[in-house]
Amino acid sequence: MEPRKYGLFTAVAMITGIVIGSGIFFKSYNILVFTGGNVLLGVVIFCLCAFGIVFGSLAIAQLASRSDKIGGVITYAEQFCSPRIACCFGWFHTFLYYPTLAAVVSWVAGIYTCTLFGWENTLERQVLVGLGWMALLFLQNVLSARLGGYFQNASTVIKLIPLVLLAAAGLIWGRPGELLARDLQSTAGSSGWIAAIGAVAFSFDGWIVSTSIAHEIKDSRRNLPLALLFAPLLILAVYILYFVGVCALLGPEEIMALGPDHTYYAAQLLLGSGGAKVLLVFIIISVLGTVNGLVLGLLRMPAALSRRKMLFGAGHFVPAQGRMGASVPSAALSFGVCLLWMGIHYATQRWGLLPNSDVSEISIAVNYLAYIFLYGAVMRLARSGEISSVWWGYAVPALAIVGSCFILMGGLSNPLFPWYLCICGAVIAAALLYYQGHREAIGTAGEEDPGSGPAV
Repeated sequence: MEPRKYGLFTAVAMITGIVIGSGIFFKSYNILVFTGGNVLLGVVIFCLCAFGIVFGSLAIAQLASRSDKIGGVITYAEQFCSPRIACCFGWFHTFLYYPTLAAVVSWVAGIYTCTLFGWENTLERQVLVGLGWMALLFLQNVLSARLGGYFQNASTVIKLIPLVLLAAAGLIWGRPGELLARDLQSTAGSSGWIAAIGAVAFSFDGWIVSTSIAHEIKDSRRNLPLALLFAPLLILAVYILYFVGVCALLGPEEIMALGPDHTYYAAQLLLGSGGAKVLLVFIIISVLGTVNGLVLGLLRMPAALSRRKMLFGAGHFVPAQGRMGASVPSAALSFGVCLLWMGIHYATQRWGLLPNSDVSEISIAVNYLAYIFLYGAVMRLARSGEISSVWWGYAVPALAIVGSCFILMGGLSNPLFPWYLCICGAVIAAALLYYQGHREAIGTAGEEDPGSGPAV
């Protein structure tokens, strides 16, 4: 078995780097619009949505601490639920969840890159530049797992700079106390704030990706649960500080008037036009850090399924040897699926097929619904006596389920959700059909130890 490549800091950086992307920079105004400019209510929404990752992470940590086999969430589903559910998880993440997120976030990186260099911001150019970034990050992670990890660490640190800067400026020179005191005396006029859940949930999504490299984390039984604990709390703190800080600096009304440009305006106010350009560089690095984390996770999914004979052509997805970060066949399949979803994304944007939405939103809410199977597994461990603590065995997974249902409620507010549910259902149905047809081979693979052998 190859030496494990990633330490605790990389695991924390991976979660933080994936979750904190471009969303927080440009979703603040959406939250204020839905809350009628009420900053305090916005903070409450952040905290409520954080249930999905804070308690979800704590629950998954109970499973992670009891397994260090290859596959991450697939392993947990197989070991603590059933091979059938594991197959569904694997197909869902391989063919829908990871690639849709990677495609859209790469496209966002293309948008910011065009803006930075003053190129014409056509959809075609945005997609092509985004594909270039995606291909580069795939190549980087295939050639060297360590290089991918180093980039994840660096991008996480860099992306925190503009968030901390704008947060500090607002908290120091603004009047956050007066702002929150004013909001405390007001009440939300309608239930329209529920629509903000989807946007905030997107800003929090991606934390589960770290489990895909569990077998490559040094002392994973200790470090992965710690990463799953520290990272969500850090993310929540950064989000709240930034949201309150930028609102105190500019004012809610100004942010709602400026829309997505409010971050650029705040940077100009503090640092001038040159500083605004620097901010764009930070944002690009921030977005690429998210893409890199998604690629890190996606690259390992086909090989994890292959070990369990849960994927067509399983014998071709052999683990990489030597210094390679991932198997070439796994990379080829993963990149091909991303290309497919990038093409679908281009079509939906070109012809307006998903108004006020994109392909990345197809799987997010359903993904949190799927996690409930894992939270239920934690409760079963408690009932069997393997987890003796009532808090860790019952309270934490119960709160995680509440968080998932809350995020699902936000998804239900999207009029396109029934179509998204159908697409997710089609992928899961395909997984079930494959499992049914290869159940005997999968059962034989399950008798072997999927955690043995070289790293994926």
